[in-house]
Amino acid sequence: MKRLLLSACALLALGAPAARAAGVDLAWGAGCWTDNPVNTKTFACNTNTGSAQMTSSFVTTTDQPNFVGVESVIDLQVDAAALPDWWQFSNAAVCRQTALSTSADFTAAPGGCTDPWAGLAGGGIAAYQTNTTSPPNPNPLPSRARLKVAYAIAVPSPLTAGVAYYGYRATISYIKTVGTGSCPGCATPATIVLNEIKAAENTGPFERITDPLTNRCLIWNASTVPCADVPTRDLTWGQIKSLYR
Repeated sequence: MKRLLLSACALLALGAPAARAAGVDLAWGAGCWTDNPVNTKTFACNTNTGSAQMTSSFVTTTDQPNFVGVESVIDLQVDAAALPDWWQFSNAAVCRQTALSTSADFTAAPGGCTDPWAGLAGGGIAAYQTNTTSPPNPNPLPSRARLKVAYAIAVPSPLTAGVAYYGYRATISYIKTVGTGSCPGCATPATIVLNEIKAAENTGPFERITDPLTNRCLIWNASTVPCADVPTRDLTWGQIKSLYR
């Protein structure tokens, strides 16, 4: 009997699905990687209308019954000596100040990932850091930039370990690409890496997720900058939180 029970347990273990590891994904388009597994984009830089969208998703290793928000870091490096005007966003007096936006509204998303927000998330861009901003990008090469994003909800939305959830969507508008008042540098290739998502509960615990599930690196206009060359630098929790105050 004992041997039969052990054999049955072994068969059940073999048949049971393996727990999905924690990780992050980044895809071009309005859906997550499962919806649209695309990591390269080519833009002819010949119009001021339209946009390019990037969608993040994440999986935690443990359940989060009191999940309330995420903090995230995306790093970018252009295939040039310095960040051109076209890739300058958000900060005062830059060429394309309003060309980058973010959203955590996935009520009309394709559905390949689970929506933890139900259209109720608040937040957005916390910082777009370059080597000339204050504070500067912690990786202060002239060719790099860092996007920090934070979203939260007032009422906890439980997360289940191993399930892929939508994080947020970043949209790069094509405004000021051509013609009078345009900003040079659209054709400059770039490599974009989702380096971390922190999933946090309102009770205090959080999980810092940095490994890729399938893909966390996007290529713009055939960039030759390796994904591994767009690194993140570990910051303390206090340093991260100070950026969102």
